[in-house]
Amino acid sequence: MNSSQTKPRLDLTAFIPAFGIALLVACVLILKPEQAETWASNLMSLVTGHFGWLFVIFGFGTFVFALWLAFGRYGQVKLSRTDEPPEFSELSWAAMMFSAGIGIGLVSWSFVEPIYYLSTPPLHLDPHSPSAAEWGHMYAQFHWSFVPWALYAVPSVAVAYMLHVDRRPFLRISEVCRPLLGRRADGWMGSVIDTLIILGLLGGAGTSLGLGVPLVSALTTSLLGIEETLLTRLGVIGFWTLIFGASAYKGLKAGIRILSDINIFLAIALVLVVLLAGPTVFILSMSANSLGLMLDNFTRISFWLDPIEQSGFPDTWTLFYWGWWIAYAPLMGLFFGRISRGRTIRQTVLGIMTWGSLGCIAFLSICGAYALDLELSGTLPVTQLLDESGIPATVVAIVQTLPFSQLILAAFTLLSFVFLATTLDSSAYVLASISTRNLSGEQEPAKANRLAWAFALALIAVGLLFASALETVKSLTIILALPLTAVLFLIFRALLRVLNNDFGSRVRKSALVVRATDEES
Repeated sequence: MNSSQTKPRLDLTAFIPAFGIALLVACVLILKPEQAETWASNLMSLVTGHFGWLFVIFGFGTFVFALWLAFGRYGQVKLSRTDEPPEFSELSWAAMMFSAGIGIGLVSWSFVEPIYYLSTPPLHLDPHSPSAAEWGHMYAQFHWSFVPWALYAVPSVAVAYMLHVDRRPFLRISEVCRPLLGRRADGWMGSVIDTLIILGLLGGAGTSLGLGVPLVSALTTSLLGIEETLLTRLGVIGFWTLIFGASAYKGLKAGIRILSDINIFLAIALVLVVLLAGPTVFILSMSANSLGLMLDNFTRISFWLDPIEQSGFPDTWTLFYWGWWIAYAPLMGLFFGRISRGRTIRQTVLGIMTWGSLGCIAFLSICGAYALDLELSGTLPVTQLLDESGIPATVVAIVQTLPFSQLILAAFTLLSFVFLATTLDSSAYVLASISTRNLSGEQEPAKANRLAWAFALALIAVGLLFASALETVKSLTIILALPLTAVLFLIFRALLRVLNNDFGSRVRKSALVVRATDEES
């Protein structure tokens, strides 16, 4: 094969429809916000009401399957053709995964999610009771830890195997499914799969944008002492677009990796500041207590749907989160798989699940316990602030209770900017990869392609800002998660088939018996 055939080039058949979808989403959010919200809300209620059981079974099943991949007979399979070391160091690899995998949503929710559960607790507990505080603190960690990162880990292995072992020149989910689909991966079936992936990515990224831009704007205006207006939010989007546009332009090693390394050190420092400046003993006690609660009740809460009393808690929280993670899972599979060359399946699965879960649990347990202490001690009326002013203003008020509040507020503002940028530049990178032909595991999509997707995502952010359509995008994310469960199932089956074809005869163990002695024979 000559070099002209192998050189990466823009795939217009994938780029034009995908880019058109992104522009259409932004236009609909701006021009028809009320109709879109009504339609999306009704359809979301239909999906959660009729298919909630599917989401919880699929989530728990993926968690079990991920553990089987790590500890089963294929765990030592290396995700490369040679015995090379991993492409990225453990720290940079973990930093890129954590920054891309959770984004600014964690900064938004780590302080306020346990407060929401204090007012509307799970399992029919009494609101604002000690039990509601304990279970609320634990439930937030459950929603961000083992099941979500298992949903990221399995497709990551499948993508990494396709890229680094089979060396197929397309960073697309349809290509991952080729062992099952055969030539149909090149036809309408492959196009449908890749379109669903793009829609899910836009929905998940849109939710991150809808949560992130108001928070960053509130942090910035509070830090500068100016009034928050539409103009300041547009300024935030403009500055943020420059950051993640430059990172996407620089590429994986010169942009995203460096940005993620900075981000992870800043996140660790801020979490330690909250731990040491706050009620340290209370935070550590709540964290240990929540870990025990989660381990003791993991199976129960993984399947709790409240079918008799129908309080609405699973639909509002657990099913939304599972839908959000499912919508993001193929994207994260494409990105994590690309950066996992040189690791074994066991190292990849356990690394993703361990580093991701530990990072989220640390953030949620420390920041959540700090917010609960402010509420329970009467230092700050967090519940009232949340009801009256919303998440961004509440987060700002909580951060301002810390010592050296202006310095810490500046650090949280920077962290939020970088978290948002790393999530979206990884999204732009994957969207550019999907729309590129002949892209091997070592190559990167064209800079102009990456920049085009960076600005398309920025346009969606502007659309969300003008339309106030966060609830619409959240609803669409849940709706898209339903067909994406089928796509993820295809990925899992394709991975099993290719592993069995390549290694089944070498790792399948026959029964072992003690050799008979001469006397017995």
